[in-house]
Amino acid sequence: MGKKKILIVDDEMDMRIFMSTLFETSGYKAVATRDGKDGIRKAKDILPDLIILDVMMPGEGGVQMYRQLKTDKTLKDIPVVMLSAVAKKTFIHYLKMLNIQLNNSIPYPDAYMEKPPEAEELLKITGKLILQK
Repeated sequence: MGKKKILIVDDEMDMRIFMSTLFETSGYKAVATRDGKDGIRKAKDILPDLIILDVMMPGEGGVQMYRQLKTDKTLKDIPVVMLSAVAKKTFIHYLKMLNIQLNNSIPYPDAYMEKPPEAEELLKITGKLILQK
């Protein structure tokens, strides 16, 4: 059994480098990309064990990618950690409002962390979610 794969989708290069290094040095295989469009493509290609997804990105942002993930038969069960400078309370409110407009609502993410993430906390959440999968 190979290393567990983590897909990192974040438009900030320093965050991609930080998280890739953190996961690689902790025994995971990290794959990083900078936007939601490429993130969906990579997710379908590598079928990661977990996805770290930035909420606010230019173009196709994290919420749109999250929605695509949760409505795709092959990707919907992959745990997702949403990561953002936006407060959790604000994000949850936004998701509630979005779900009111949708015919079939999307579930809340498996975890939500505010930026900048604490390395130990991120590893703890990641490990827990991958074990539950």
